[in-house]
Formats: sequence, C-alpha cells, structure tokens
Amino acid sequence: MTAQHTTPRLWTSTPIHGSRLPHAEEINRRILATFNELDAADFSSRTHYFGGRFENLYLERQRIPALDQVLDYAESCARAILQYGHQPLRLGFWFNAQGPGQGTSVHNHDENDELLSGVYYIQVPDQSGELVLLDGQLTTRLMPKAGHFLFFPPSLPHRVEVNQSQEQRLSLAFNLGPITTD
Repeated sequence: MTAQHTTPRLWTSTPIHGSRLPHAEEINRRILATFNELDAADFSSRTHYFGGRFENLYLERQRIPALDQVLDYAESCARAILQYGHQPLRLGFWFNAQGPGQGTSVHNHDENDELLSGVYYIQVPDQSGELVLLDGQLTTRLMPKAGHFLFFPPSLPHRVEVNQSQEQRLSLAFNLGPITTD
C-alpha cells in the first residue's frame, strides 16, 4: 500500500468578543424611531447594491443623537479588546437595514488598516437571519440579539442569512482603526 500525501486543512479559531449596551432598550427605541423617519436623501452615501437594496447606509452621526451612546461604548470596548490606551482611533459606521427576504453576501471589512470591526444590533425580529462567521474550515453561526455588540477582526469573512421574518432587521456595523497624521 502506498502512502498518499495530502495538503492539510487547517481549522482556525478567531477571537470574537461580545458585550451588551447598558440601557439598550431605550437607546434602540430612540434610534429606531429616528431611523424609520429617514428617506434616501438623508443618507450621505449608500453602497453595495445587491438584491434590490443598498447593504450599507451611511449617515452623519449627529443625525441620530442616540448613536453617540452606542458609538462611544463601541470605542470603549474596542480600546479594551485592542489594549489600545489613549491613542486616537478612527471610527467609521453604517447601518444595515435588512427587510423580509433579504440577506447579506459574504464579505469582510479589511480595507483601510482597520484594527477591529463590529456590529451592534438595534432590531432583531425572530427568524431574521443568523450572522455566519467563516473562519478557515470553521463556520460559526450566531443568532444576534438587540442591544448586543459583536467585535471581530476586519479580515474575518462573514454574511447574514436571509431575513425570514416579516419585519426589518436593523444593525449598525463599524470599523475602528488608527488615526494617521501625514
């Protein structure tokens, strides 16, 4: 019998961090009320047009004042995860509004020297789609909950399954990176 050489398949395990925003129910209620009053002209940019919708909706931070609490908390968590101290961090964010029958394709956030990526969940109806993280041969499926954060490396491929509910699922994605001075 002859031994056959095969290329090994590696399984990896990327660290995923989570947290829950204090007073999330009230903050999410305020964000959702303002978000639902917006129309296309209110967004500074909309990108990644797939399946009849723009996956990324960009908005000026001051347009929804309750975002300050979410983004400040995200930055605080990121500093702890990264052990980043007091150096300045750049924080970019966008909304993902996923209606019934919509999903998000496989992607990562590794574009502009980001250090950490994450998502905060504002509205997550039952059966509105799991977050699927693709880490080498390892696939991790997470059912998001409103008021929760997940933090992960920007290079980690992920997608969101199709929203099988009859309601909109709303999340806020973000990247954090160093502020460079030239």
